[in-house]
Amino acid sequence: MQINETPICNISKNSAMAKILQLLNIGNNKVAVDTSIGLITLPIDFWHITDSKEELIQHVFLDIAQQFNNHNWPRKRAILVAKNKNVDALNATIQNFLPGQLVSYKSVDTIMNQDDVINYPTEFLNSLELPGLPPHNLLLKEGSVVIMLHSINQPRLCNGTRLAVKKLMNNVIEATIIKGKYKGEDVLIPRIPMTPTDLPFDFKGLQFPVRLAFAMTINKSQSLEVCGINLEFLCFSHGQLYVACSRVGKPSSLFIYAP
Repeated sequence: MQINETPICNISKNSAMAKILQLLNIGNNKVAVDTSIGLITLPIDFWHITDSKEELIQHVFLDIAQQFNNHNWPRKRAILVAKNKNVDALNATIQNFLPGQLVSYKSVDTIMNQDDVINYPTEFLNSLELPGLPPHNLLLKEGSVVIMLHSINQPRLCNGTRLAVKKLMNNVIEATIIKGKYKGEDVLIPRIPMTPTDLPFDFKGLQFPVRLAFAMTINKSQSLEVCGINLEFLCFSHGQLYVACSRVGKPSSLFIYAP
């Protein structure tokens, strides 16, 4: 994506109508395209453009070290990315701004068919990074924002529920739901067995079914009051960019990093 200094129209750039018109243009593929590189051009005065990922984080998660105990604060903000490949590193960077010590939870990964054990050693299973599964080494702090990867206690703990970690214990995590009908309720999250179905072999991982969710992919996002968009990796389509930009109500609360 490129940034253009040309205003989109004569309507005030901060008005709701200006935002609606710009979003419609993006969704309908009516924005200017630089044919030499195949990237669209967007107006610089419609949102805040940041010069680095660090600046993007500072805008979206300003005062995180002071605000993390206020569960209304993190539920209103997130950084969105187009692809999974840069979510984990971005989440780890944001989590480092929280006070306190990191707690490490390592999964117990085992092959279901003992005849396959020699072909798929534990070290290999630990190295797998699969969509929909938590990492082998789950690093968390109290105050971290996480998202459920599996439903374990519907309707409260469904896949996609966002929570703030309240207490980290050996075999259970206490967390507060920060979004949706059950917002504000404290819940206990246990380790559960998870078995991927899209591999040529069967294995089971025992782990807490959560991932960090300060940053998330666009397709998992919901309405926000402060939104950052990291475009290091390009969106798949204009529609995906449209969805990301529409997650926040006003342009003044939208921050974009587009190197």
